[in-house]
Amino acid sequence: MAEFVVRPLVSILTNKASSYLLDQYKVMDGMEKQRETLKRKLLAILDIIQDAEEKGAARPGVSAWLEALKKAAFEASDVFDEFKYEALRRDAKKKGHYKKLGFDIVSPFPARNPIIFRYRMGKKLCRIVDKIEVLVEEMKDFGFNQNQQAQPSKQWRYTDSIILDSEKDIVSRSRNEEKKKIVDILVDQAGDRDLIVLPIVGMGGLGKTSFAQLVYNDPAIKEYFQLQRWCCVSDDFDVVKIANNICQTNEIHREKALQNLQKEVSGKRYLIVLDDVWNEDVDKWEKLRTCLKRGGKGSAILTTTRKAQVAQIMKMCIDHSHDLKKLHKVFLKEIFENRAFRLNKPRVAELSGVVEKILDRCGGSPLAAKAFGSMLSNKNSMKEWNDILTRSNTTDEATGILPILKLSYDDLPLHLKQCFAFCAVFPKDYEIDMETLIQLWMAHDFVPLKYGDNLEKVGRDIFDELTWRSFFQDVMETPRWRGTPTRIVCKIHDLMHDIALSVMGKYCLTIVDRPNQKELLSAGPARYLFSSYYYIGTLLDDYLKKHSPFLQTLLYPYRPISGSAPHLLKCNHLRALKLPELKKLPIRPRHLQHLRYLDLSLNMTIKELPGEISMLYSLETLKLSYCSSLGRLPKDMKYMKNLRHLYTNGCRSLECMPPDLRQLNSLQTLTYFVVGSSPGCSTIRELQDLNLGGELVLSRL
Repeated sequence: MAEFVVRPLVSILTNKASSYLLDQYKVMDGMEKQRETLKRKLLAILDIIQDAEEKGAARPGVSAWLEALKKAAFEASDVFDEFKYEALRRDAKKKGHYKKLGFDIVSPFPARNPIIFRYRMGKKLCRIVDKIEVLVEEMKDFGFNQNQQAQPSKQWRYTDSIILDSEKDIVSRSRNEEKKKIVDILVDQAGDRDLIVLPIVGMGGLGKTSFAQLVYNDPAIKEYFQLQRWCCVSDDFDVVKIANNICQTNEIHREKALQNLQKEVSGKRYLIVLDDVWNEDVDKWEKLRTCLKRGGKGSAILTTTRKAQVAQIMKMCIDHSHDLKKLHKVFLKEIFENRAFRLNKPRVAELSGVVEKILDRCGGSPLAAKAFGSMLSNKNSMKEWNDILTRSNTTDEATGILPILKLSYDDLPLHLKQCFAFCAVFPKDYEIDMETLIQLWMAHDFVPLKYGDNLEKVGRDIFDELTWRSFFQDVMETPRWRGTPTRIVCKIHDLMHDIALSVMGKYCLTIVDRPNQKELLSAGPARYLFSSYYYIGTLLDDYLKKHSPFLQTLLYPYRPISGSAPHLLKCNHLRALKLPELKKLPIRPRHLQHLRYLDLSLNMTIKELPGEISMLYSLETLKLSYCSSLGRLPKDMKYMKNLRHLYTNGCRSLECMPPDLRQLNSLQTLTYFVVGSSPGCSTIRELQDLNLGGELVLSRL
């Protein structure tokens, strides 16, 4: 599958080649012929790319051709971003920025000399045009068919809380008898036992997690148990992580974490849910169980798993696990019709006749019913419904509902496909912040600009559409905590996550546990990398040493790496970067021409940022939340014309704001403003010319 990294990428590249900004600042003077040739060739490729993608899985030659096209498209995208950055740089230089930084334009930056720049970039562009021309010639030999004209999505669907609440009610009613049975086991039958473990077993998408939540939130359960904890385990059965989750701590040492766990449960009657367990290692389970046996009588562990073997290993003190029943057709039909006929669509008799056949495909899975209903909600003809029916398969034990979910993915418009596939970079069960996700999409040009809307609005529409189609779940608004604003967060069902991973393939690398060094270094060049492994430092540097030119996203939410990853300095093609707990900034801003998203939040020891930060002319989002020692922002931030979001909440040491903030006419988010009166500071009057939204805290009024 190559939808994410080929078709959308070529489409974006075609738009970049037509950028008005490039013409305005004449950064491509002398290269018009190559530019026009490239645009024509790209349009020719777009005409056949859909057929090429469909044939790629079965034809190795086509697959290799698509891979070569990906590489050329990524390279070309970088080149056009360099042209755009040069246009922004020339505008800033014209207004005196380089003089204020004290740079001699000839000495440190010879490549920025217009003549040298034109020569260097002209060679790059010619090399790309040559590659694309070769690919177009090869393309003719494959005999690809021209694309069918895609039907545009008829309308944006907004996530309706009434619909989602209705679905929760349907699931609750459908599982009521099963829930009573489990509650009875946990409350009445287990009271005189030290610890029972009750596995809930069922195929993916059957609703095991939702069922466990019904049990967990039952009033009788809440009254009976003194302590309740929910832990998502997924592929990584890490005893330390589970212990930390139960204790709500962040202990990194194994023995200390297990001691904390014993103390936390000691003498208490508890219920712990271990959701989505895959572990078949008896030793790991025994180590956890030994600690948990310190709880009071009547304590229980409820696990959910797809694998009967896992249930066999884990169950204790009861004779069997609970095999979750397939959802009855009556309830599946409610869920399906809740979505399929939601958009005031008349229930045409001939369409209703197809419903029973579709429900047979669902295999008792509520997730499959949601996916089908969402797919068909904007399809009105019998032909469209029958087409979906023909392309779908009945669920079986081998594949489960994955083919249905893949069909749902295939039905997405192009820009939604790439936005969702990018989410594979996050670990399973990761709580994704909606605002951050949209900003990351924007950083990679995944969000198409619709006339009359800004990018954030279009990004929110995409998020809502993906939620409506069940690609996102557990969407909720977090409560305000210690002055922090509320956030909208979501998660991805593990099967949906599998779909994203299958699309992204080697272009996405997620590290949640200590990787095998040999396997990591042989993994190939990833474009998007997320690591939550605490001690990744030197291993990450070894990886960057080999693959830094390819990396576009590096999200590293834990532990400083500046002293152990010198090769981070070579990642000059980054578009998104998150680095906490730094003592000094391990990057050279003047080399990061592509960077659009920079998150330095929670760096509590950084006292100032280098003035060169103001050379990040492409930067759209700068997050400095809770950099509590940060005293000043770079004085020349007014030249960062693309900056849209500046997060400074929690920066309690800020003395003032940099001057002339009103010139940041793209700025939409500013969370904390220190009112200044001395020279070189922005006064409160600077705010009147900005079009800000969201919350803003004013200090020193």
